[in-house]
Amino acid sequence: MPKAYWIGHVTVDDPAAYEAYRQANAVAFAKYGARFLVRGGAQQVVEGQIRPRSVVIEFVDLETARACYHSPEYQAALALRQPCSIADLAIVEGWEPA
Repeated sequence: MPKAYWIGHVTVDDPAAYEAYRQANAVAFAKYGARFLVRGGAQQVVEGQIRPRSVVIEFVDLETARACYHSPEYQAALALRQPCSIADLAIVEGWEPA
């Protein structure tokens, strides 16, 4: 079964408030076994336009990635993020060679 990923691009308008979101989202991510692969590091946009902060989070499978997003724990964290940032987020199934 292929892994799944949250791929996000975020503009943070209030870094202090965003820190509260980061602390709150840790509860959901621990519960669902999420693993950060990319978390706001340096980036160079070479085509198109994306937001200044990129995030890639790995999950064991698509069902788990979706369950984490819709969980009460993540929804509580999301309520903290939405007033202080704008995000584009996709939940994507990974690829496994045959």
